[in-house]
Amino acid sequence: LEQKIAACAAEGTPVDSITFSGNGEPTMHPDFPAVIDLILSLRDRYYPDAKVSVLSNATLVGRPEVAQALMKVDNPILKIDGGTGGLIAKMNAPVGRYHLDEVVRNLERFEGNFVLQTMFLVADDFDCQDGLEAWKEIVRRLRPREVMVYTIDRQTPDESLKKYTIEQMTAFVQPLLDEGFKIQIKG
Repeated sequence: LEQKIAACAAEGTPVDSITFSGNGEPTMHPDFPAVIDLILSLRDRYYPDAKVSVLSNATLVGRPEVAQALMKVDNPILKIDGGTGGLIAKMNAPVGRYHLDEVVRNLERFEGNFVLQTMFLVADDFDCQDGLEAWKEIVRRLRPREVMVYTIDRQTPDESLKKYTIEQMTAFVQPLLDEGFKIQIKG
């Protein structure tokens, strides 16, 4: 990684963001805190103006070392896809133990210094609107510095999944916008 970042810097390739995302939960890596420290030191050396972001499902923020590492990055983007545990179970089908109340309590430690990411969609057996009021209460409780709401943007293996329009999602979050929350809406 250092070789690649150094090569990019030597070539004059601009880098404005270093983002952890993709196929899997980055905070599950056994050396996640050390990886974050390494990335921050490389960023500081080669691209001091670049932001470091981590997209996470937020399930491991209860581990102190994971939370501390996430608090070091510029953009901890932490996900809660619904306002009830039942909706999240249907939508995300989490493996293992997932308790929404516990995730929310753990996110309170960030004191709003994170981005909350939420996907809105509908399927044959669930509709994100079912937990919308409870989700808005979670947003009010956590007071994230920004909220990102989005919907599916490509074909999914489950043909029953349907996307919402930007107009529909805007209507869903309008009360929060009226309250002054910064919300990105992507369709």
